[in-house]
Amino acid sequence: MKNIGLNINSSKFIDESIIESIINKINKYISDAKVTIYKDSRGLDSASTYNLDIIIVLGGDGTILRTARAVSKYGVPIFGINMGHLGFLTEVEISEFQEAIKKLSLHDYIIEDRMMLECNVNNQNKNAKYISLNDIVISRGTLSRILNYEVFIDDKLYTSFNSDGVIISTPTGSTGYALSAGGPIIYPTLEVMSVIPICPHSMKNRSIMIESDSKIDIKINHKRESVFLTLDGQEAIELDKCEEIIIKKCNFKCKLIRIHGYDYFEVLRKKIF
Repeated sequence: MKNIGLNINSSKFIDESIIESIINKINKYISDAKVTIYKDSRGLDSASTYNLDIIIVLGGDGTILRTARAVSKYGVPIFGINMGHLGFLTEVEISEFQEAIKKLSLHDYIIEDRMMLECNVNNQNKNAKYISLNDIVISRGTLSRILNYEVFIDDKLYTSFNSDGVIISTPTGSTGYALSAGGPIIYPTLEVMSVIPICPHSMKNRSIMIESDSKIDIKINHKRESVFLTLDGQEAIELDKCEEIIIKKCNFKCKLIRIHGYDYFEVLRKKIF
């Protein structure tokens, strides 16, 4: 572990002395470390990121999500230091970093693979591809009317419903927006996808969990209504005359570093229950 990235969320008002302290602790336990600093995830999607052995994220869950979308294609493991509120994906608090970097230097950790989603949008013979770690949400614009969605799973019609939108969630995202929309909590290392209607206008429309190798095809009857595709609640893309939205398991995973002794259920109790 030599090439180390440090991605800093500047909106957290992180004092320069904290950053300096982190770098000093890294150099204390990893003498030949080369630390590259990134701010607000800028530059993370460049080819140079491929050479990183690890990226340390100084922020909250949102910063982890941005980092994952940028570096997961390069297979770079992510280690999160919580500077936010929820801290569901981050591994340690800032006060615990010295002990954590000591364990990292001794290779006393595991890498936890998290499934990601890939979304292909066919729009007037132009194909665009997007990825996410938590979820992909298809929804109406703020002033738009309710839309009709047809959901096909492996080319077979699953259901058609009128609603404000639909969430396609990974197990990692099951404790986020999907949970508030009535979806189930799913153990994060499982490989399944959830399809969850948002405020459906029928009591019979419920969420469904399907295997990760399935293909989800969503058709929207929206005419002139605005439709948005949102990735992890962070990136929103307006879909104009969209013909087809296909969502499936991404061919690479997000790699999260876990210090030995990590207890998912303890985190769940503290953050959710």
